[in-house]
Amino acid sequence: MAFLRVKDTRSGEVKDVALRKPLVLIGRAEGNDVLLDDPTLAPTHANLLRKGNHFTVSVIDRANTFMFQGTRARSTDLRVGEEAGFGRFMLTLMEGEPKTESRSGAGNAPLGEVAQLKKLVEFSRAIAAEPSLERTFAALLASVVEVTGAEKGFLIVLRDGERHLAASHNVGKETLDLTRVSDSIVERVLRDRKSVIVSDAMRDTEFASARSVMELKLSSVMCVPLAYRNEMLGVLYLGNDNVRNLFAQTDLALLEVFAAQAAVILHAAIRLDELVLANKNLRDQLRTTGQGGIIGASAPMKDVFKVLKRVGPSDLSVLVLGETGTGKELIAKELHRLSTRAAKPFVSINCGAIPEHLLESELFGYKRGAFTGAVADKVGRFEAADGGTIFLDEIGEMPMPLQVKLLRVLQERTIERVGDVKSRPLDIRVISATNKHLDEEIKVGHFREDLFYRLNEVTVKLPALRERGDDVLLIAQFLLTRYAEQYGARARGFSAGALNLLKSYAWPGNVRELENRIKKAVIMTDRQQLVPEDLGIAVSAAGESIRTLADAEEDFKMAYIKKALDSNGWNKAQTARVLDVDPRTIFRYIEKFGEG
Repeated sequence: MAFLRVKDTRSGEVKDVALRKPLVLIGRAEGNDVLLDDPTLAPTHANLLRKGNHFTVSVIDRANTFMFQGTRARSTDLRVGEEAGFGRFMLTLMEGEPKTESRSGAGNAPLGEVAQLKKLVEFSRAIAAEPSLERTFAALLASVVEVTGAEKGFLIVLRDGERHLAASHNVGKETLDLTRVSDSIVERVLRDRKSVIVSDAMRDTEFASARSVMELKLSSVMCVPLAYRNEMLGVLYLGNDNVRNLFAQTDLALLEVFAAQAAVILHAAIRLDELVLANKNLRDQLRTTGQGGIIGASAPMKDVFKVLKRVGPSDLSVLVLGETGTGKELIAKELHRLSTRAAKPFVSINCGAIPEHLLESELFGYKRGAFTGAVADKVGRFEAADGGTIFLDEIGEMPMPLQVKLLRVLQERTIERVGDVKSRPLDIRVISATNKHLDEEIKVGHFREDLFYRLNEVTVKLPALRERGDDVLLIAQFLLTRYAEQYGARARGFSAGALNLLKSYAWPGNVRELENRIKKAVIMTDRQQLVPEDLGIAVSAAGESIRTLADAEEDFKMAYIKKALDSNGWNKAQTARVLDVDPRTIFRYIEKFGEG
């Protein structure tokens, strides 16, 4: 065993420090492996790096130095019996069993264990602080290269089953492209999910012909998996090309600890990057999908848009059908925008929101003195819309007496104000809307059949939000962006759970309910990404909704494959044979189990 003999030249005290780790920290601060109480030294002044039987002393900061063979040095190889001076302390590299091995107090743990934990914390902070995924990859590889003293290395990540060379150290992509070329060491780690160390690669019978060993001329190799739960994220591959710097099992153990911590951070970084990309894609889609101010890319909405483009330029009367909150007025406005009347007025009235005794005068206007309180002539909504479009919302709520008068207006294209005998000509287009089934209302005598045919020259049927697939995500992102800007809120996107909830919920109130929930969530939350709790929807309510056939089929496959794995003792190859599928399919679903 190698150790350092530490001598205080002032007091004559001697202590031995066993070199059990590949990296030993030297300095005056608590937590160093070799603690030297000398104010002239830096808190962490230098380190001693072991690679096989080779030892190198190097300062941490170039402003620091130490004494070696009578001169100041910043880095040097140290052989058994040679000395290095740090302030009043002399360090000698020794071989054998230490006689006065230094121990830290608590738990009798070896000195330097705290320093190693500190290094792990610093490592975690460094890679977690990187703003982009590419820089996270680079910081991860740079950190493990520093810790292990590797001369070469690369990081491979898996994306959709494909390998990508995410970062490299002293390895050019033109030298070794493992994204397309198989390598036996990488293959072994990906297949078995276990680390591989090849201490003397040139003499190893199994891996001497590995592509990486041959092309990079490596003498020693370590390759460890980056795995989070059941998900394989990629591999870390480190190598040395100097026969004096062969990796040992202690080096591998250290790398595995850092890789385990890195995998947790890397998984979070990848998922965050995917969410950022998903939200960006939603915003991009908003600019390229829809019709006018109406957002939609689903098949039912594309059918609606086709009708709008054909009917919009005409003067045909249009009846818009759809559940409450589906956006019927938006359709009416788009029909007006597409028409030759676009520069003329668009007038809207809700026939169900105005008391029956006021509705006639609201629609057709009145003459001064027509009734108590009529102190001046008033123009009605129809007359106000002359030359343009009038939108009669909730037409199914119109009382029968008014239906007769409306039919006359549509037939003769003239109106008479209440209390007036003078007819006034109208040039007007009528668009109406209802959430009622007017054919049933006709059967029970609540709606005139002749009026129905006058209003229903063309029908536009709006689908419910639950029937529009991913449109809900497009609309939600649009609403979030609009209200975040309006209220100066922090929210910019949705978490994965929130996106799943948006798609699985039935939305009985349709777009109007979605708008209300998004608006409230944006105002109330302090998060940058809305989570399910912000939307105020119970998970049970979302679970009861009807999902798409593709989602239901995928759920069945996952449950069935899991049952088959249980029946076959989780033997993947046997399960694949029983189900008559490619083994890669089984592995893909096992990864999905982990995500769940």
